Amino acid sequence: MLHARMCAAVTAGSCLFHVWLVAENQHALWLNALMVAMVAVCLPCTVHIWRHLRVGALQRVMAGALAMALLHAFLFLGAGAAGHNHAPSVAAATGPGGHSAAMSLGVIGLELTTALLAATLVARLRIRRRRASAFSAVAA
Repeated sequence: MLHARMCAAVTAGSCLFHVWLVAENQHALWLNALMVAMVAVCLPCTVHIWRHLRVGALQRVMAGALAMALLHAFLFLGAGAAGHNHAPSVAAATGPGGHSAAMSLGVIGLELTTALLAATLVARLRIRRRRASAFSAVAA
């Protein structure tokens, strides 16, 4: 149960962080819209993980976190939209909106941690399910 609560808490923390970034309004409109959409998808899954431990919700969180990590890496490396280059440079240690390279890498780390927690929890649930079905087959 602790694993599920940690996964839900990290996912909720990521959602809150993205809401804060949208409220800060220092990104392009399309990025703000993407962050709001991500929160709209992830928040219900967080509730399902916390209350019911649904595998489908874990899989959606895992896929979303990996997609967001890839998007943040893409933006960090400067291949994203003009005006949203988080890649570190000699001239400036901060990107647009005052976001540092460390902050961008921290977000990537947060998303990868979220995906890892969800993936390992799915694996644990599958193992538990196999053991339960093997036990019921032996008992029958």
